Amino acid sequence: MDRVCVIGAGSSGIAACQVLSARGIEYDCYETGSEIGGNWRYLNDNGMSSAYRSLHINTSRQMMEFKSFPMSSSLPAYPSHFQIAEYFDDFVKHHGFRDRIRFRTEVVSVSVASGGYSVTTRDRDTGATATVSYRSVIVASGHHWSPRLPEPAFPGSFSGEELHAHFYKTPERFADKKVLVLGIGNSACDIAVESSRVSSRTFLAMRRGAHIMPKYLFGMPTDHLTTSPLARFAPAWLQALSLRAMLRLARGKLSAYGLPEPSHGILAAHPTVSDDLLTRLGHGDITVKPNITRLDGSSVVFSDGSREDVDVIVYCTGYKVDFPFLDASSFPAVSSQDNEVSLYRRVVDPAHPGLYFLGLIQPLGAIMPLAEAQAEWIADLLSGRGVLPPVPEMKAEITSYRESLRSRYVKSKRHTLEVDFLGYLRELDEERRAGAARR
Repeated sequence: MDRVCVIGAGSSGIAACQVLSARGIEYDCYETGSEIGGNWRYLNDNGMSSAYRSLHINTSRQMMEFKSFPMSSSLPAYPSHFQIAEYFDDFVKHHGFRDRIRFRTEVVSVSVASGGYSVTTRDRDTGATATVSYRSVIVASGHHWSPRLPEPAFPGSFSGEELHAHFYKTPERFADKKVLVLGIGNSACDIAVESSRVSSRTFLAMRRGAHIMPKYLFGMPTDHLTTSPLARFAPAWLQALSLRAMLRLARGKLSAYGLPEPSHGILAAHPTVSDDLLTRLGHGDITVKPNITRLDGSSVVFSDGSREDVDVIVYCTGYKVDFPFLDASSFPAVSSQDNEVSLYRRVVDPAHPGLYFLGLIQPLGAIMPLAEAQAEWIADLLSGRGVLPPVPEMKAEITSYRESLRSRYVKSKRHTLEVDFLGYLRELDEERRAGAARR
């Protein structure tokens, strides 16, 4: 009962392990796959990685690196998933806790027990199960692995191939086919660009426009703007105005490329980062379409009344926040069908002391440094260096956070976990100081 359970050895799970190890807090970490890295381990045998063969990060390495183990300066500004997985391997080796991770061990259930939690695991090789009691559980299993298809489903039926972006790996399967990609997020843009190089025709359909950001602005990685003096000290409206002006200078109007102009503010939706999409649109290699209204055999009908025959539809429609090892009726704070979670500071379930969620955020920036900061706060709580506020105060903060999301972001299941990189780091730092003062 003195030990802590860490679920998952992806980027957030290994951040937790490093901090717990450094603080001398005993723990067990369970990983379904054979290696660390989670989503960044291409063809991960845990079956949950959404990485495709050509994937590169869309936040620069300086923004993505762990504070406790900076990335090598020899890496490019935007490393590939192979390089990121190697970096995670080096991180674990450097901190020396690989032997604390139980690989090929799936957590099948977590339930409340006297003074803590009962965790049941299954050995994927033998099928043997075991149940162990822990005083606390840190859930670090990620939120980009359970595909969400269009809801509700489009009327009609389609006779061709349909797949979610989660299952896309390489473009060869699209050779000489007519491909429709639905979405305008990062995966949708990458898949449409790759498909357009081998397909007979590629369509990119979307419900609404999006602000397309390049990976570089004025010779520097674009996400460096999120830690610039402007981001640190300027109000949100001025940040948005400045970024919009810089993008207009760098790439002009999106409508010039055939894309719909976004109806929302530039910081009112998670950014789409692509250097290649606008070029492929300018070459005529991708055709933009509005949203699908119905499926009709081998044809797709769009909201403007147009119809196209296609062979493959790729749904880049996001992911569910899903924790199959947590019973929904027992843990309603993280069981919403709309991807809404009710966690204090995006980490703590007020109804379940000792249950923490790590990396369950969608930042304007990289998750890894934020997960590292979350882990430090959790370690404060586990070691007694920090104390949580009363439950009513935690619930009030959750309500305030949800109201801020509704007032700022486009209403969608994609924008229920958003945080600002610098703002959230400050929030965690302030919470750690307040927690220490509550002791």
